[in-house]
Amino acid sequence: MQSYSELFAAGDLIFREGDPPDGAFLIESGRIEISTHQFGEHRVLGELGPGMLLGEMAVIDDSPRTATARALTPCRLTRIDAGQFAERLASADPVVRALLLSQLTRYRSALAKLTGGVERVGDARLEDHRDASAIGKIRLESELRTALDRRELEVRLQPIEEIESGHVAGYEALVRWTHPQRGDVSPAEFIRLAEETSLIVPIGDYMLERVCDVLVELRRRGRKPLPFVALNVSARQLDDPGLIDRIIGHVRARDLPPNRLKIEITESLVLDQERIGSLLARCHAVGMPVALDDFGTGFSNLGPLLTLDFDQIKLDASFVRALDRPRGRSVVGVVVAMTRALDCDLVAEGVETREQREALHRLGCRYAQGWLVGRPQPLEQVLNG
Repeated sequence: MQSYSELFAAGDLIFREGDPPDGAFLIESGRIEISTHQFGEHRVLGELGPGMLLGEMAVIDDSPRTATARALTPCRLTRIDAGQFAERLASADPVVRALLLSQLTRYRSALAKLTGGVERVGDARLEDHRDASAIGKIRLESELRTALDRRELEVRLQPIEEIESGHVAGYEALVRWTHPQRGDVSPAEFIRLAEETSLIVPIGDYMLERVCDVLVELRRRGRKPLPFVALNVSARQLDDPGLIDRIIGHVRARDLPPNRLKIEITESLVLDQERIGSLLARCHAVGMPVALDDFGTGFSNLGPLLTLDFDQIKLDASFVRALDRPRGRSVVGVVVAMTRALDCDLVAEGVETREQREALHRLGCRYAQGWLVGRPQPLEQVLNG
């Protein structure tokens, strides 16, 4: 079975005293000896076991390793990149507590041993539930990085239907992760983690590349008209000044019609009107549409829509669920009229029943997305459907 961990046999050297601090480890199983060479003597400082951190002290202060680590028994370790520590230490994060607790406990244990005490080095097992949660987050982040490097993240395509004709007009691209041990990881869990770190940027680039390849394959298979594919862009991605250039570059490199790639941003980002206005201008200059996602959940006034020229508005599923009430239908009707006045399309999200789709049709909503239309599908299913 594939694993994100590294295996060491008994006697294997993990790192040597004086080595550069290129990362740390989380011990999943096995025992590890920590030793130093002083005054010509091999001196054992202690042992580490499952649930403990190894090698983090040198990473925290960016100093050479002060001890040697060697496997006493067969060991399974999860490598933690040095960059992860740097990011965590620069932020107010629960992980900082776990790292500093481990360092402090080990330091005190070593000091006690050197002064004649009996406390064991590195017995920094993280029993507190908060620290256990932080360690779980470190582990998941490391595994997510590895999955991204191995290109194991999957693209799923959820169909968007034109209600009038019943035809699939396009898809929303969604990222999914199947962990080799845990199975399917909730997108809410790993996407939130990615957004807390810099991981959302390379994941976004990975999705951009994959989505453009999807459009190429749909074109090669003769899909006419070529459906659009919507790609979500997060706030952290928008902080990258080179993002739009990369998007345009991928589209042009594949000779794709720019209007087939649709950029989606969430409503909460619209408050930064200057940044979003610049995004809209650059995308529109090359014919690339931009959609406003989760409409109705973010800003409390409609002022931004007076100046920001979106091509599509996606109505949050909470409004669709309210269609069985007169007041809910009235509100959706107002949104339909507003989008017509703004000359942009409306997509209703979370459509799960025929009654909801029929109500949307009567109100004049153009597109529907949700489990009634189709769940997120693997690429091969879309291509062969």
